[in-house]
Amino acid sequence: QLHLVESGGGSVQAGGSLELSCTASGEISTVDVMGWSRQAPGKQREMVADITDSGSTVYADSVKDRFTISRDNAVSTIHLQMDNLKPEDTAVYSCTVRRGQLIRAYGEGAQVTVSS
Repeated sequence: QLHLVESGGGSVQAGGSLELSCTASGEISTVDVMGWSRQAPGKQREMVADITDSGSTVYADSVKDRFTISRDNAVSTIHLQMDNLKPEDTAVYSCTVRRGQLIRAYGEGAQVTVSS
């Protein structure tokens, strides 16, 4: 069974930076895509960034050039560096592991709050 543990997040003023980390315990395959999604109050969950085992990345348009996702396969960990944060980035951020279209696991979520 796959279990995801997130750390980081918190509160910051607009323009500031935060980092999120997620470590997976359990079997992670080279075909698994790890990433982050977020859900703001009253809004649908949206993909933020994904990264493959080989390091290929995909970002939501709203976070391109501000967020950077990285992956350390040796310890099954991903990081999300978030710079130039905006109030609209406020959400609960969840780590995800996906195999094809199947979501294998979600983390419990980490709150990110950006004040103007």
